[in-house]
Order: sequence, then structure tokens, then C-alpha cells
Amino acid sequence: MSGIKLEDAKLGLATGITLLFWASAFVGIRAALDSYSPGHLAVFRYLIASFVLFVISLFLQIKLPKKKHIPVIMLNGFVGIAIYHSALNFGELYVTAGAASFIINAVPIFTAILAYIFLNERLRKYAWVGIFISFLGVTLIVFSDGFSFNLSSGGLLVLLAAFCQSAYFVLQKPYLKIYSPLEFTTYVIWAGTILMLVFLPGLDLAIERASIEDTLAVIYLGIFPGALGYIFFSYVLSKISATRTGSYVFIVPVLTIIIAWIWLGEIPGIISLVGGTIAIVGVYLVAKK
Repeated sequence: MSGIKLEDAKLGLATGITLLFWASAFVGIRAALDSYSPGHLAVFRYLIASFVLFVISLFLQIKLPKKKHIPVIMLNGFVGIAIYHSALNFGELYVTAGAASFIINAVPIFTAILAYIFLNERLRKYAWVGIFISFLGVTLIVFSDGFSFNLSSGGLLVLLAAFCQSAYFVLQKPYLKIYSPLEFTTYVIWAGTILMLVFLPGLDLAIERASIEDTLAVIYLGIFPGALGYIFFSYVLSKISATRTGSYVFIVPVLTIIIAWIWLGEIPGIISLVGGTIAIVGVYLVAKK
């Protein structure tokens, strides 16, 4: 019994740390975009994350991946790191950190659908009702711009990021039975960083011109939401279903709004709040046992 409680405590702690780190990432991205382009921010952040994981891998002497798994690792890096973070960074040029975190609430919805198709994870009937409700909420946010209903290109980019993150959740799930969360996270982040080297030209000048606060924000993003956040998340995903893991993302907007208010003094628009609330209600139905 004590072993079960300890395992539950570890799972809860890992989940809480992941959500806190990932919620703060939306705010950190918004802050760093004052000095860095979306491409420079993405590659700089994951060069830092890759270095952190390189040091950890040397210290813990993690094994190399099997050759037959390299294509899957590259695909995970492409979808879950390169495309996800590029789309999110470009999207946050046009939407607030709070709105972006609300749109990312589509992650549990996409994850549930993909996990149903590819992992044979089944949902109850009222969970599908929750998916429909959440889609309504996310659609409200994507088509809002402050207090209007104009199509937001930034919102669509963040929605693309949400789909990519969901695909990453489902793609990596089977391989967490073969590799440890640290090992697979390390491989994937290295793969994604290599693919993002297309953004490398001009990064040195960007760092030279950037404010120290914005550079520190990027370093924070690389170490905590990047390297450590992904390790903790993979640990959670290795213990429970992809659908249930993805459903925890509904907590992120609440944390992000608090952090954005403290860090940036940023308040989301009314429509974004309404849409986000609808999305949260829907995802709650998906996550409810």
C-alpha cells in the first residue's frame, strides 16, 4: 500500500511540475519575443535544452537508441519539437500568452481522438460530448481577436501547435516501454534541435542585441519547460494513458493567466475567457473517471 501511495505521489508531483513549467513557457515565450524572432527563439531555446540533456546523459551514461528507431525519433522531433515550437512562437506574435494557453486546450481533444485511433484507448460516451464542447470553446478563441470575431492567424498557428503536441504524445507512447522517459526525451529533443538549425543564421547577432532579461527568459525556457518539463511529462505518460495524460493540459491556462498577470501584466479578452471556460468544461468531461 505504501508503495502504491509513493508511486501516486511521484506521479502527482511530476504532473504538477510539468504543468507549472509548461504554463510558464507561454509567458516566457511572449516576453522573449520582444528581442528574438520566433525562429531564433526556438533554436536558441532548444540548443540550451540539448546541452542540458547532453550533460545529464554524460553523467548518467544513457544508452544510444537502436538504429531501427531513429526514423521514429526523428519524426517525434519534427512534430513534437520543431513544428510545435515554431508554430507556437510565431502564433504568440499575434495572441496573448493566456489566449495561446487556452487554445492549447485542444491538445487533450486531439490526443483523445488520436489515441482512440492509434492506441485503441476507448472513451465513454459523455467524454465524446466533452470533446464536442471543447471544440466549440477552442473555435471561439481561434476566431476571436480581442472583443471581435475576426479570424486570427496567430490562433490558427497555436491550434496547429496543439495538434502537433497531441501527435507527439501518441507517437512516443509505445516507445516509453522500450526507453526510459529521460532517454526518449533526450533523443527527441536532440532530433528536433537538429531540424531547427535552419533558424541558426543570425542568432549570434540576435543574442548580442537582446536585453539580458529576454535572454534569461530563453535560458529559463530551455532548461525548465524545455529539458526538464519534457522529461517529467514523458514519465507521466509512461505511467498512464495518453488520453488521461493529455487531459491534464486543461489546468495550464489557469496557471498561465496567473503567471502572465504577474510577469507581463497581461489580461485576456472576454471572448478568450469565455471560449477557454467552455473548453475547460469539455476537457473536464473527457478526463473525468
